[in-house]
Amino acid sequence: MEFRGTTICAVKRDGMTAIAGDGQVTMGDSVIMKGNAVKVKRIYNDKVVVGFAGSVSDAFALSEKFEAMLQKFSGNLMRSAVELAELWRSDKGGRRLEALLIAADKTSLFVISGTGEVIEPENGICAIGSGGNYALAAARALAKNTDMDAKSIARSALEIASEICVFTNDHITVETV
Repeated sequence: MEFRGTTICAVKRDGMTAIAGDGQVTMGDSVIMKGNAVKVKRIYNDKVVVGFAGSVSDAFALSEKFEAMLQKFSGNLMRSAVELAELWRSDKGGRRLEALLIAADKTSLFVISGTGEVIEPENGICAIGSGGNYALAAARALAKNTDMDAKSIARSALEIASEICVFTNDHITVETV
């Protein structure tokens, strides 16, 4: 049985990027194993914020490998993401990671997949995980129709997703850069 279930949402607005994540860990499709997990964290001397979703063990592996790349490339977010993607494409074991990672520093925002994809969202808003589409829609609507800051939008988008997605709860962690 796999442990899954989370929603991560990132919003880049007015010089600030916020990444918010819920705290739910689900076993299979019907059992909530934990409600207060922290899946958003600061890494690389607090200069980078990441949020991860997917299979728990794969998400941890993805996060650890990304942090090692940041160390190797002196915190260069884009280079670290691209090098990590290349590592997956050449590593048969890594290619199967069922996880996604959102990573941001003061200038960049990327979605990094466990299959070696690196995507920079075109509008500064992205979301991953079980409730990702709900959070993404909410964040886009809030960004378009309010003057809320990045942190408020990310938190509100997660709150909205938690009301719709059974794999998302309202125990929310938000980090900003």
